Amino acid sequence: MMAADETEEMRSLELSGQVGFNSLPHQVVRKLVAQGFCFNILCVGETGIGKSTLINTLFNTTFETEEADHYEQQVKLHSQTYELQEHTVKLKLTIVHTAGFGDQINKEESCNPILNYIEAQFEKYLEEELKIKRSLFNYDDTRIHVCLYFIAPTGHTLKSLDLVTMKKLDSKVNIIPVIAKADIMSKSDLGNLKKKIMNELQSYGVQLYQFPTEDEEVGEINSSLNARLPFAVVGSTEDVKIGNRMVKARSYPWGSVQVENEEHCDFVHLREMLLRVNMDDLREQTHFRHYELYRRCKLEEMGFKDTDPDSQSFSLQEMYEAKRKEFLKELQHREESMRQMFVNKVKETEAELKEKEKELHERFEQLKRMHQEEKRNLEEKRRELEEEMNAFNRRKVAAETLMGQALQGCSHQPLKKEKDKKNFFSLPSACSLTSGRNLN
Repeated sequence: MMAADETEEMRSLELSGQVGFNSLPHQVVRKLVAQGFCFNILCVGETGIGKSTLINTLFNTTFETEEADHYEQQVKLHSQTYELQEHTVKLKLTIVHTAGFGDQINKEESCNPILNYIEAQFEKYLEEELKIKRSLFNYDDTRIHVCLYFIAPTGHTLKSLDLVTMKKLDSKVNIIPVIAKADIMSKSDLGNLKKKIMNELQSYGVQLYQFPTEDEEVGEINSSLNARLPFAVVGSTEDVKIGNRMVKARSYPWGSVQVENEEHCDFVHLREMLLRVNMDDLREQTHFRHYELYRRCKLEEMGFKDTDPDSQSFSLQEMYEAKRKEFLKELQHREESMRQMFVNKVKETEAELKEKEKELHERFEQLKRMHQEEKRNLEEKRRELEEEMNAFNRRKVAAETLMGQALQGCSHQPLKKEKDKKNFFSLPSACSLTSGRNLN
């Protein structure tokens, strides 16, 4: 009621002279110019589609970028920050490239590193906001302000990877689709491709960044820019002499494609929208739409809730105490569940060990029985071998005895034969002697 009464009591007064607070916008502008601005661009597209060339053409300079190959195992994000100055305005520009996007065989996880990077920048900003001593005035804001999504000029339609990635990114970043290397297609083909892309994005429910049309100064130009989505662009850092002037263009045997010629591509409209007209709106949309959505979800997860106008205001101390008690209760519950899980695991391990011990004991008994049986078999074989050896020795002794007796018999028989032989040869002489005597 007090707020309503104070609002009703507010009155409008006219000043009788100049006071000086009309210079407040100039003070704000002077402070912002002295502080400088930041702008962060995320370039999403396949390797070799022309992301670095387009960024160099947009800012009319050459940024140092590493060439990526087509053999990345996963998508990697590389960010580079540059200090730019145009007249008295300083700009801290951060360019984030997605190396290896769309090069994997399995593309289901290709967009996850991009989502994780965007949310990580939101998380850093939220942590700075929740600090007791925070310094958001000179905080290095790394939140992505715009995502230039590069579409390959295939001439047919969007790839499933493009649809899935843009659908997951539309609630976290301002998406502006661009058709890269548009000089390889004719105007009629480009027109048909633009219609197909917009119809598919609309049917799939992808929310693209819409240039604001509420402001009278930029409403008309933004309406025409909205009708040109997606932008068909051509990038080039080479100066080509056409007529009497040097322009940014790409030379071919059949002619030249001028980058800044509206009849050749939409590069001029992209630069007009991105840098000259809607850069501040992109920064505001990032903070008040995408970051606020992330912040609200995070605070709701932490237990913070908004109160209705009719309800009583809440106390942060009471909310902290309630959240602390809830956390301690949940922690105790988790500790108890982990303790019970540990006890169950120990019991299961003990049961497994006992089962293993029983199996080992049974195995030991089985081996012991096998050993005893083998030992008995070996003893029996040893006795059999000993008996065979004894029988062999007995046969050997008997054979030796018989051989000895045979040898003795053989030694006596030759002596008798020699004696008989001698007697035989002595008989004729005796007979001759006898006959001689008779003759005489």
